[in-house]
Amino acid sequence: MIKTMIIEDDLVLAADLAQNLKKSGYEVTGIKNNGEEAIQHFHQFRPDILLVDIGLGGGMDGIETVSRIQEVDDTTVIFLTGNNDAAHFEKAKKTHPFAFISKPFRYQELERTLELVIAQLNYNNEKARPATFNEESIFIRNHNKLVKVLYEDIYYLEAERNYAKIHTREQTILVVSPLKVLANKLPVHRFIRIHRSYLVNIPKIEAVGDGFVEINKKTLPVSKQFKQSLLKKINTL
Repeated sequence: MIKTMIIEDDLVLAADLAQNLKKSGYEVTGIKNNGEEAIQHFHQFRPDILLVDIGLGGGMDGIETVSRIQEVDDTTVIFLTGNNDAAHFEKAKKTHPFAFISKPFRYQELERTLELVIAQLNYNNEKARPATFNEESIFIRNHNKLVKVLYEDIYYLEAERNYAKIHTREQTILVVSPLKVLANKLPVHRFIRIHRSYLVNIPKIEAVGDGFVEINKKTLPVSKQFKQSLLKKINTL
């Protein structure tokens, strides 16, 4: 069952929305009306889809809340908001939402959008299957053929929306698969997530700084949420 989470400060609207979602067969992990509680709830329940209003109670709006969550996970977002002016729309675009639906809206409009989200997620998972994995290498579909890439040749992987870039010693390969799909299949003793957009090959790390790592003369950001797990993985004095 697809898990959804509602981030909305109008609790009457949120409750009505939750009831309709349940009738349509979706699980609703919770309703939160402020950013801090929403972030904590997300980390605990890991919903698949976020339904987010921009105007929230507290000091954090819906866009900032989504940005904070995306530092950890590239979750799917649908904005449901009355803040439909150009400024809010441009700001929301930076979080790469699946949709931006203006209030008031009909539930049928949201229901069809959710069906499109699920279809896209299933499509991405199907497209990710051509990559095959073993202990030393990965076969990546590239230009209608499977290309063998040794783990030892990979420096890091980079998210590119619903794709991922694999940066190697010789080239950069674009893969039709979200980064989090690859992250779940690569060997955990060798690769680690340091940021929502980056997965690195631990033996290739040359230096670790305050909020960044250096690999092959490239500086990559490290999110606070991943810093401790990174330090546990590397030998330090």
